[in-house]
Amino acid sequence: MARHTTFRFCLDPTVEQSVALARHAGAARFAFNQCLRLHLDAREHHRTLSSRGADADAVDQARDEVPWSRFSLINALNRWKVSQDAGRRFLVTGGGVTQVEVTGLVWRGEVSSQVFEQAAVDLSRGLAAWTASRSGKRKGRPVGHPRFKKKTHTAGSFRMRNKVHGDRSSIRVGTRVQPRSVTLRKLGSIRVQEDTRRLRRMIATGRARILQATITRGVRRWWVSVTVEAADLHPAVQHPARSDSDKTGWVGVDRGLRALVVAGTPDRTETLRVEAPKILTLGLRQQRRLARAVSRKKRGSANRRKASARLARHHLRVRDTRQHFLHQVSDQLVKSHDRLVLEDLNITGIMSNRRLARAVSDAGWGELARQITYKQHWRGGQVMIADRWFASSKTCSSCGQIKKVLSLRERTYTCDDCGLVLDRDLNAAANLAAWAEDHTPTVTDGSGRGGVRVGDRQAAGPDINACRRDGTGPHTCVGENQPERRRNPGQTAPAA
Repeated sequence: MARHTTFRFCLDPTVEQSVALARHAGAARFAFNQCLRLHLDAREHHRTLSSRGADADAVDQARDEVPWSRFSLINALNRWKVSQDAGRRFLVTGGGVTQVEVTGLVWRGEVSSQVFEQAAVDLSRGLAAWTASRSGKRKGRPVGHPRFKKKTHTAGSFRMRNKVHGDRSSIRVGTRVQPRSVTLRKLGSIRVQEDTRRLRRMIATGRARILQATITRGVRRWWVSVTVEAADLHPAVQHPARSDSDKTGWVGVDRGLRALVVAGTPDRTETLRVEAPKILTLGLRQQRRLARAVSRKKRGSANRRKASARLARHHLRVRDTRQHFLHQVSDQLVKSHDRLVLEDLNITGIMSNRRLARAVSDAGWGELARQITYKQHWRGGQVMIADRWFASSKTCSSCGQIKKVLSLRERTYTCDDCGLVLDRDLNAAANLAAWAEDHTPTVTDGSGRGGVRVGDRQAAGPDINACRRDGTGPHTCVGENQPERRRNPGQTAPAA
């Protein structure tokens, strides 16, 4: 098994199960906030001792007691749950003597203990990202300090790890009586609306192993995302291996606003052109109407909550439609080409232009690059990222002459030197393909499939398809079902 993927199902819980799901989501929020409170209190205690000039040993001890890692946060939360601060009650005997009984967190047994643990893990990751961003070890946008989570009626999530006891797992998909169901610890069997046959067959044949399940509350719906470690794709659907000396077969992929994707070969042959659907723009009038309806309702009222839910459903439809379209485009690219080259776009910088921000966010360039990267990796293909300063649009694909000025309105590239007249996007795609042939790596990855350079700066977020195995790497431990989601070895950091 070499890849990680996720199966997402829409839950159909009963009224009692909905209450239990909400209880678990609230427990995750409560545990996250309590861990953050314990962490801040420990830091404040250390800061107070330092300012008062206390003994050096006491200051060092207070500094060491500040919980930062996942294990220290989990231990601190477990100690607090059974302490007097978490809960106590007063008992009066028949003789009038009052006694204090420490009860701890009385409702902790109503939810799974993994909910508390995973909330502490999430906080540790947030603290690690914050410290790495402050010290300059983490590139990209500055990461803020973790904040307390607010209680809402339309959001919330929690995560459970799969624990195997003998032949029985704590997370199971489907039963003999109800195939369309997911069984979770402390929650029982919950019906799902989609068919689970594909995942059940993969688990039954040993081609998949459940790692964890994330339950998320959306707009009037509950979703479960089952993360599995799956076997490689069948060799029939994988691309054939290329020799190390082969530098041909590259196809450039130019991402744009008018045409979302234009793929071309070095000889200026167009292999694919997909027009941008502009999903957000088409629904902008309805979005404005729904947003005005929310602003006109009284804060805290039931009507405002209903109007907010309608607006949230509209945003969800836009996002799902865009995501489905991008999956179709990425599938079409990786199935028909084994070597793709993408340009390293500074999407963060482009988004700062108020005239282009909406169109760029509607196109989903970063998400498209992320999908192409991991899907091509699954099929044994290659993805190369062209240099950010390579002028793919201004360079003539015939003679190599570079234009000094090329406005966005010019959709046709005309070379002043050789007289080439070609579509602007196709010319850029041909230049990217030619650039890849000149920069094809000769180092193999050990599988005989040639060098692979993956990882767009804009697609450098958490990628569950590239997780390490259990017990490997400096940030994982044996028996841990959720490895750290680290970047691929060849993946570059996010752009600033």
